[in-house]
Amino acid sequence: MIGTSKPEYYFILVCIIGLHYLAPIALLYTLINLILHGFNIKATAYGVPLIIEIIAVAESLFFLCVFLPYKSYLQREAKHPNPPSRDEREELFRLCNENISDPEVYLRKWFLGAELEDIRKDNVKEFFLWAFFNRGGPPGDDEDELDEMVSATETLLGQPIEDGRGSAKCLRLTLDEVKMLHRSLVWYMCVGFVDFLTYMKLLYHGFHFHRTKLTRFFTLFPFRWQSLFTKYHSPAKHTTYWHRPHTSTTRLPVVFVHGIGIGYYPYTNFLNEINSTAGLGSNDPNEQIGIIAIEIMPVAFRITHHALSKDELCAEIDQILLQHFSPSQKFVLASHSYGTVISTHLLKTPSIAKRIGPILLVDPVSFLLHLPDVAYNFTRRQPKHANEHQLYYFASMDIGVSHTLSRHFFWNENIIWKKDLEGRKVTASLSGKDLIVDTLAVGRYLGGRSESTFSGYTDEEPEPVSLDRSDSEPSLLRLRGGGADSVEPHDDWKYRTWKGTGIEVMWHKDLDHAQVFDNATCRRKLISVLRAYCESG
Repeated sequence: MIGTSKPEYYFILVCIIGLHYLAPIALLYTLINLILHGFNIKATAYGVPLIIEIIAVAESLFFLCVFLPYKSYLQREAKHPNPPSRDEREELFRLCNENISDPEVYLRKWFLGAELEDIRKDNVKEFFLWAFFNRGGPPGDDEDELDEMVSATETLLGQPIEDGRGSAKCLRLTLDEVKMLHRSLVWYMCVGFVDFLTYMKLLYHGFHFHRTKLTRFFTLFPFRWQSLFTKYHSPAKHTTYWHRPHTSTTRLPVVFVHGIGIGYYPYTNFLNEINSTAGLGSNDPNEQIGIIAIEIMPVAFRITHHALSKDELCAEIDQILLQHFSPSQKFVLASHSYGTVISTHLLKTPSIAKRIGPILLVDPVSFLLHLPDVAYNFTRRQPKHANEHQLYYFASMDIGVSHTLSRHFFWNENIIWKKDLEGRKVTASLSGKDLIVDTLAVGRYLGGRSESTFSGYTDEEPEPVSLDRSDSEPSLLRLRGGGADSVEPHDDWKYRTWKGTGIEVMWHKDLDHAQVFDNATCRRKLISVLRAYCESG
């Protein structure tokens, strides 16, 4: 993730404009040529390099014949999972309400910043139908339960909610339109080139790429030509991965899942340094920590199959694990951002959960997922700063990412609570300037009680706490982001010593989402924790 400086802002805008408007310009150029010259190649090529003509025609055909039909196809309704049972809904609703620090901001942000007077009972019921019943439409037989939920919300707000329907519109991720922006062929050529660089770097670092069957070669674009040259095969139908053999007899291997982005390129140094960082790694080839790095192609800026359901993906990952580990082999589970959603699914799959040892979650999005920040900041926030424009154009509006989040991201399946991690060693790495996650809320949730232990790995020195801050400012001022710059007297969890037991937090005050992998010092701190987990089991 880039920063927020003016040069970075202008740089990212130039990149976006150049990539986004290439297709319309190519289409206009091709249309004018057809009108003036028809299909006379010699006439259209006069004075213009042939490569320009080829790019213009290719971009035009790609936009008309691939993007527009595919965009329409992806608008199909989501196949929602069965809703939780009534008892499960009541427990989920209770946990959500117990972890809402500002009920007014919570409700207004789910309703895209609407005023409270515009949010009425029917609006709230519509939101709860999506959130807890996995559907839209009229309340039907669920009216009484919805009334109870609305009543509990009124108690939480400390004021009644007006009857009827207001003008507010709520965010219902899997029911709303799938919003996406066109990607040029030039962009996909860049993605393919970065993918090749990743392939070469990981090969150099001792990893082997495991492809799916060659009959699936054309199901992913840009094509991965390296698939034609690897001798290693994935046992799964859809899921590819990287593998570094585990030779240590005293340490646990690592399973890693990446986040939304361009694949494993941003993680190559991290994966390599698990074994090679000076002072941390071992030069003994018989004491290397094995690594399986799972690829999630639908969120890796490709055109490919739709995101698998949690059960399908867990089954495929289990096939991969059993190919390299014995059924009783424990492993350290590490993941980043969207990958923490996959980690949540693995932890909720009993056959896999019993083999999961310590856990490292970097920039986790699964904690407090009932809060609107992740959904709002990733899909609805209008970008202003350079990092927000980067997130919006290159991630949020990507075809595969947008479809995955809008049709395959079911928050009540993806959320994880502290009670789900009881008895486990878990470290969550949080960044103070995270533009997606409300990291202060997550940190306070994980570290607000005495039974948890917390990390001394912090980039922030303790500052005197000022209690003169006015709390009378309008709540809407806090709708813009996670509020990670606010000061509270109970934030001592940022400075406690990491012990390697229980649920722990690493705090990086000045880093944004994913920047921990770019910062060598902070990256080594992650690796120190990971290696300690591998050694302690």
